[in-house]
Amino acid sequence: MEVLVIGAGLAGVSSAWYLAQAGCNVTVVDRQPGPGLETSFANGGQISVSHPEPWANPSAPATVLRWLGRPDAPLLFRWRADPAQWRWSLSFLHECLPGRTTRNTAAIARLAAYSRRELRALRTATGIEYEAFTGGILHLFETAREVAHLPAKLRQLEELGIRGTILDPDQTIAVEPALAPLRARLAGALHGLDDESGNAHLFCTALAEKAQAAGVRFLMNNTVQDFDLIHGRIRGVRVLDSDFRAGVLRADAFVLAAGSYSPALVRRLDIRLPIYPVKGYSITVPIIDHQRAPRLSLTDESRRVVCSRLGDHLRVAGTAELNGFDLSPNPARSAAIVNWLEDHLPGVADPARAEHWCGLRPATPGNVPLIGRTRIDNLFLNTGHGTLGWTLACGSGHAIADIVSGQRPEPAFPFLLAKAK
Repeated sequence: MEVLVIGAGLAGVSSAWYLAQAGCNVTVVDRQPGPGLETSFANGGQISVSHPEPWANPSAPATVLRWLGRPDAPLLFRWRADPAQWRWSLSFLHECLPGRTTRNTAAIARLAAYSRRELRALRTATGIEYEAFTGGILHLFETAREVAHLPAKLRQLEELGIRGTILDPDQTIAVEPALAPLRARLAGALHGLDDESGNAHLFCTALAEKAQAAGVRFLMNNTVQDFDLIHGRIRGVRVLDSDFRAGVLRADAFVLAAGSYSPALVRRLDIRLPIYPVKGYSITVPIIDHQRAPRLSLTDESRRVVCSRLGDHLRVAGTAELNGFDLSPNPARSAAIVNWLEDHLPGVADPARAEHWCGLRPATPGNVPLIGRTRIDNLFLNTGHGTLGWTLACGSGHAIADIVSGQRPEPAFPFLLAKAK
């Protein structure tokens, strides 16, 4: 079977790898000059199995209202005359209902656990290197009220098959000595034992190289323009290369993994995808004091900031901004991340040499990605992963390869119209 994958980020490259392993002849097309140069480029570096609860949960509306008017708020809505933003926001509120949150959390958790197993199997089979660290993630809490909720949270995770342990401040510092200067403000932590961290862009490029060695063809600098639809099936994709030369790419099946740009690509096919871009920010900072730099990946739950050690650098990321496709940096939001680093890990890294980045994360209202078939028989989706693209990449890629091949994916997840055997 000839399969064309649209998008060379984590979702697209992972899809291509598992499709090739399933015996398909795979081509990947992307408008960028290389793999993983958009959403996958400089994310927080976390593979966070222990955080399956979506943004859309019963506490979210009150939290968002509390943050209104703050330019450095962890979640910032910039209201626009954009019907798509308003539709998405209303759907987000619907997904905050307790029953919806419970369903979405379970779905994300099952796919995340499956994806973690697939990543570990892939790492063992290929020897792929991407600055991985498998010691877990420390979720940090600064108030007794937050810590009081941890036993119930841990029970929920354990029911979903996710391991963790609750730590008091001294135990937290014993696990991660770099947090010793924060002893006075720490109330406790949840150590996600099944979590990992690593350089998502490095993983994406390394896996693309292995996929290419396995026969996958990558066509970079090619922008998808349109689909050739004949008798209800896609026969080809029209593309324009960097020299403005037009061409048509033929295949038997097509996998859309174009992140935030997925809805625009299929709108002309009368397919409406509930995905809206959520802009996130990060800084990548060289470590100057390796003895005091954290080994474990950290999540500051109060401020929605994450910090991961990637080789000789720290990646600090956070914030979510709904502002359409505007990729212009917001100095106030970047400054909030720099301030977090200087406040929590002073002298560990050099903010003056920080590399600043922002990117668009393709979010569905309930944070559950869209994976599976569409109403067009040979068009498949692997998109809408929001902040969990790195966490869910391998599981999503393997699942869509199964669906394209006519097999039933392993995890119990609401795959779209999966006509599986």
